[in-house]
Amino acid sequence: MKRILMIGAFLALCTPWGPGPAGAQEAAPGFTPRQREEIVGILREALRTDPSILRDAIGAMQEAQRAEQEGARRAALAASRDALFNDARDPIKGNPRGDVTIVEFFDARCTYCKALYPNMQALLQRDGNVRVVMKDLPILGPNSVLASRALLAAQRQGKYEPLYDALLKLRTEPTESVIQAEAQRAGLDWPRLRRDMEDPAIQARLEANIALAQRLQLEGTPALIIGDTLVPGAVELPELQRLVAEARRRG
Repeated sequence: MKRILMIGAFLALCTPWGPGPAGAQEAAPGFTPRQREEIVGILREALRTDPSILRDAIGAMQEAQRAEQEGARRAALAASRDALFNDARDPIKGNPRGDVTIVEFFDARCTYCKALYPNMQALLQRDGNVRVVMKDLPILGPNSVLASRALLAAQRQGKYEPLYDALLKLRTEPTESVIQAEAQRAGLDWPRLRRDMEDPAIQARLEANIALAQRLQLEGTPALIIGDTLVPGAVELPELQRLVAEARRRG
């Protein structure tokens, strides 16, 4: 009990309070300056005799921060459901009428997105009732932006998925010349594709995806949303199947 009280006192003293008049730091509510001084003295002595109190207190602070971030993310997911699942402009893979939807944020240059790619392909081959919403999220530099623009331009020719497959299998940089070769190999009209890549509407879609990712506090790619669960990073096929089955049970 004494240990719990010590950690609670440490957390209370570490809580940030706004600056008072003349820029001084306000005392924590409920503590007089004298009481605060006495508590600090007790804590110092406790930390000297048992340094693990500090470790436990920091762990408690980190856990509280994680819980707060998770709560904010869940609220953002709930508020963004239409933008995530029901934007008619987004490319769709798998079964458009599938009973489970996965939203995939990806960057065509991302090493981990490339690692996830065969697992997602295997999932769609084995489960014909999964719908995947593709969210291009170019965060790794100019060639990422170039690739995302090419993909969304290819969608206008009904060739998003063949070009996506080609770019995710690439082991070289998706420079313009590389994209041109892959696009022509996939049967795309390159002059039309190159013109469409410069359409401001495509840039606006990419900016909307970036803003959505920021609202959801995504920290990188790939990021999957399966039902109401955010799954960061590359995931192996068995885990994908488990998450889909869980979302299906929840309806």
